[in-house]
Amino acid sequence: MTKEPLRIGHRGAAGHAPENTLLSIETALSLGAEVIEIDVHRSLDGELIVMHDDRVDRTTNGSGYIRDLTLAQLRALEVPTLAEAMQAVKGRASLMIELKVRHIVPEVIRTAANNPDVTVFYASFFHSELLRVRELDPGARTIALLEAVPVSLTAFAIEAQATHAGIAFQSLEPDFVRALEDAGLAVFTYTVDDPREIRYARSLGVDGLISNFPDRLLKD
Repeated sequence: MTKEPLRIGHRGAAGHAPENTLLSIETALSLGAEVIEIDVHRSLDGELIVMHDDRVDRTTNGSGYIRDLTLAQLRALEVPTLAEAMQAVKGRASLMIELKVRHIVPEVIRTAANNPDVTVFYASFFHSELLRVRELDPGARTIALLEAVPVSLTAFAIEAQATHAGIAFQSLEPDFVRALEDAGLAVFTYTVDDPREIRYARSLGVDGLISNFPDRLLKD
């Protein structure tokens, strides 16, 4: 019998509500997500902002790079802050924070420290940033994200001193999963929306499923 993986809402519940918004987070919570995945950037005036893209153009009616906009300008576009996202999940779910840009780790960790009741996973494709997390918070849960199958199946995560590996579903091969787990790493996979993909990932015994439709992750 395989273990039941964590149900992780991608950008909240991006299949049901505008991604990375407080509405999307609330929707994911209502649909049974145990972990909420969000993306974090930094504004011109140093605030931690929840959005996936570098620019606001795709998901708001504004224009420009997040790094060139102030908190006030981003609030006018209804873009939430990391602190607001943490308050939204407090006592209800854990939070998976993808570090979308470099050099924001100290501020992110400080925000997490101000919300000690929220369990946090720190994720990034910038594996050097995960080492910075480990330096500042030795007990942190960190997720080394990867889109492909590397030559060395585990080195990318071990060198990042990660506790978890976040693997693209397209690269989710049995030997890859087994090697990671044998190395003591938990395995999350993204982004699984099709029921067949969800069943396959479950059959491999992954530890977390990341989906735009967290309701589809509920066991039949």
